[in-house]
Order: sequence, then C-alpha cells, then structure tokens
Amino acid sequence: MAFLKRLGFFLFGLSIGLVFLTIFLKKKSQETGTEFCYFPNCRTLKDIRSKQISYSDAIVQLIQQKDLDSTDINGFLYNGDVDFGKSETKTKPCKTYFIEGMVKDKVAILKVKNCSEKAIIENVAF
Repeated sequence: MAFLKRLGFFLFGLSIGLVFLTIFLKKKSQETGTEFCYFPNCRTLKDIRSKQISYSDAIVQLIQQKDLDSTDINGFLYNGDVDFGKSETKTKPCKTYFIEGMVKDKVAILKVKNCSEKAIIENVAF
C-alpha cells in the first residue's frame, strides 16, 4: 500500500475521531457546567468567581446610587479582560487584578483584590 494512501486513511480516521471527541466533550461540559480554562485570563476570572465576594464601601455606595449592580459585576467576572500589565500578581497575601469590561455601553475597569479565602471588589473606574 502506498504511503499517500495510508496517510489518507490515517487522516480520515483522525478527523472522525476529533469530531466525535469534540461533540462528546461539548455535551459533557454543558451537562455538568464544567468549563475548561487553560488561558491565564480565564483561570484568573474562574478563581475569583469561585471565592466569596465582598464589596468595598465605594462599591456599596455605587450600588445604592443605582450606578452599578451585581449583574454588572458578574459580567466583569465572566466576560472581562484581566490587564496583567497593571495587575500586581506577586504581592502577598492578596493579589490585585484590574479587569476591563463594559458597563452600560461604557468601558470600565474593576479593581479586585484576590485573597486566599475571598475576593474583594474595591472600585470601578469609568
């Protein structure tokens, strides 16, 4: 059997296997709510979401004034982009992250202090 023919059979079988694997993993992640985070941005946001979240006095004041609500903050923690250039990732015991996102069609930056037990939302800059 010629090499090109064997290579064709191999690639055909590999493509069928990848299609089945993709369908299987997608269905499994939808059923269990599991998401696969491999990039630093996704891993950081998932780590912050997994902890107890508390708000600083400035955030509480913004929530009371109806300038911000918990769904906006949740949107930051699911769809935001972490700015690792500004963030202080080496500090102990809490790391400080700056997360960029959209709030009511405006670009905003959320400052989050990520400690080992909880995450503190410190302020929002529009």
